[in-house]
Amino acid sequence: MQQQRQLERKQLGLAAAIAVVTGESIALGIFLTPAAMAKSLGSPLLLGLVWLGIALMALSGALCYSELAIRFPESGGEYVYLRAGYGEQVAFLYGWMSSIVTYPGVAAALAVGAAPYLAQLLPAGTRGLSATPALLIGIFGAINLMGTRLSGAVMSFANGFKLIILFALVGWAIVSGHAHIANLLPFTVRRPGSDAIFPAIVGGIMSAFFSFGGWWEASKIAGEVRNPRRTLPLAFIGGVALVTAVYLLISATFLAVLPIDKVTSNTAFVAQFGGVLFGEAGARVLSACVLVCVCGGIAALSMAAPRVAYAMAQTGAFFSVFGKLHPRFGTPANAILLQTGLALAVLFFGAFDRVLSYIIFSVVLFLALAASTLFRLQEPVRGWWFPAAPILFILLSVLISCLILVHDPVPALIGIGIVLCGIPFRILLVHNRAAVPAQSTRS
Repeated sequence: MQQQRQLERKQLGLAAAIAVVTGESIALGIFLTPAAMAKSLGSPLLLGLVWLGIALMALSGALCYSELAIRFPESGGEYVYLRAGYGEQVAFLYGWMSSIVTYPGVAAALAVGAAPYLAQLLPAGTRGLSATPALLIGIFGAINLMGTRLSGAVMSFANGFKLIILFALVGWAIVSGHAHIANLLPFTVRRPGSDAIFPAIVGGIMSAFFSFGGWWEASKIAGEVRNPRRTLPLAFIGGVALVTAVYLLISATFLAVLPIDKVTSNTAFVAQFGGVLFGEAGARVLSACVLVCVCGGIAALSMAAPRVAYAMAQTGAFFSVFGKLHPRFGTPANAILLQTGLALAVLFFGAFDRVLSYIIFSVVLFLALAASTLFRLQEPVRGWWFPAAPILFILLSVLISCLILVHDPVPALIGIGIVLCGIPFRILLVHNRAAVPAQSTRS
């Protein structure tokens, strides 16, 4: 019966897996981040090199996570890999961080970020906009609750639609005659008013990394993907390639429509860009684009995040109630309700910005640690990319962690403290688990 239940849950195909890879990566910062990077770096060449450098890092990581997903075709992603490579304690700390802190904070941030763009599309004075973030989190939580096939279809549509919109935006800039190669020239020279070269590159690397962030989430749905040995490598590599293409094309289109020296601020630059392409409707058109991107991101996160708590409960590392499937829909209903409730709580307390600043340092370290489990597998990895890809990914992850630590050390150290708070919580869980059989024996 359990085996049949697991087979019934294999309902996601390549489109859904790619949608998870691209979901969070192409979201709230799709326009603002390239504009800010262009202003700071001041050179089309530097901007392209930074994007390509982070794309190389993401591709290296995607190769690592593809292999791990093939070796461990189970829901839970990094939790499963860390448990196999480093044991229950390290895996639990990752699961604690992601389920209780990271994903609720990211979901709240995406939902709050969508509200101003929705306001641009509605008549002035529309009531109820303050409830938009909670409504978005609740809607996508409910969709995920009602079935993996349904949520996969919604997520695939939202993320496929946003890719069509973004590529169409690039195409319109070209065919309408607003994009000019001359605006990219001189290609290598930094424009006046750019930031100092070292801070600009450091800031650009961090911004590009955060923009690409989330491609690894597809590992969390491995247990629900049909033919994971074929599907997941295609999803990881193809998804990262799509994200790279989108950011390079959007950045190039920005600069071909408006020269870098016209950039005064990222928000003003985006407004100018929309005005040039669509006239007075520019702000609304770009707001609609961002809103579609954000919905795709929330859809992907709402599907992937609960699988960590579910996997933890399945292995006995978390409360067993979160490891149960819905009797009708076959979804990890309690885990979905947990993540949705925590996201709403973070939203209510307005702490999502602080949560993310605290935890991002630890997130990057766990990404590197998960990739390093490839070196601890009993059966060695055989591939043209090994060991170069994991070594490169780990080194670049450590570099970005150091940049985060140097840039803002206090939040990073607080984040480590939050992660370590999982130790006493796990001790309490283990103690309670041991106490229940003892009580049953006495009775």
